[in-house]
Amino acid sequence: MARAQGKAMRPTWEGHLRLSLVTCPVALYTATERTADVHFNLINPKTNNRIRMQTVDAVTGHAVDRADLVKGFEVAKNRYILLEKEELDAVKLESTRIIDIREFVDADAIDRIYWEEPYYLAPAGKTGIDAFSVIQAAMKKQGKVALGRLVLHQRERPCALEPRDRGLLLTTLRTHDEIRSSAGVFDRPLPKPEAGMLEIAEKIIAQQESRFDPTRFKDRYEEALRDLIARKKKGQPVTAEEPEEKDEKVVDLMAALKESLKGGGTARAKAERFMAAHEGKPKPKAKRRVKRKPSRKRAA
Repeated sequence: MARAQGKAMRPTWEGHLRLSLVTCPVALYTATERTADVHFNLINPKTNNRIRMQTVDAVTGHAVDRADLVKGFEVAKNRYILLEKEELDAVKLESTRIIDIREFVDADAIDRIYWEEPYYLAPAGKTGIDAFSVIQAAMKKQGKVALGRLVLHQRERPCALEPRDRGLLLTTLRTHDEIRSSAGVFDRPLPKPEAGMLEIAEKIIAQQESRFDPTRFKDRYEEALRDLIARKKKGQPVTAEEPEEKDEKVVDLMAALKESLKGGGTARAKAERFMAAHEGKPKPKAKRRVKRKPSRKRAA
């Protein structure tokens, strides 16, 4: 479950959702946050004061007021085309404040590499809520994902919309030009796994099958930083742990798979029977536990 919000969220964007001739006012809210991050400031340890960064001319070394700076695009080494704010404003995309649904696709038709930033899309105000309800209910019944475009932060982004709870989940999508080719990364051919190893690996996967629970995933580095800060605040000494020595010896893959199978999952007896069948050995008989009376030690 998502973390509960302490206060009402403010919309990031407000406009209209349009499906053919049906239009309704909507509001867009960010679905994620990074407020839990530990933020540091640069401090002068001699004075315990914060450091103020200055903008300095790279050639003259003189400080320059930020208000006097302009943006430049490098066309050659140390050669720039300077762009004034008014010129950049002239090419800004005017937000139509409309998310226009153009087509519907199956969710699994969109490669996960294209999914980017999630937002919540909800009705804005009381007017048009009936139209929003119709669009949301129709999408839920059809089981499709809507594709559209959204001008957000002066950039036009393709987006996908799908029903979620009593609203819609809008996820911005990366464009095809933003995705790097995997050529040169996956070019190395993989050897064909041995049947026995593959069978054991599949058994390990079956033993470790589980349900996704996002509450189990924590930022351990974040927690360690907070613990470090708490100890420093109390004046406790902090020492670095010795790094673990890397074992560089060659690993017997089959032996490693067998050991993994013995230790994985909760049904160890099933794993042993599987290994016995794989190696052509007789199945181990289940041992009966016999309760023994505690023996009395003889006095010395």
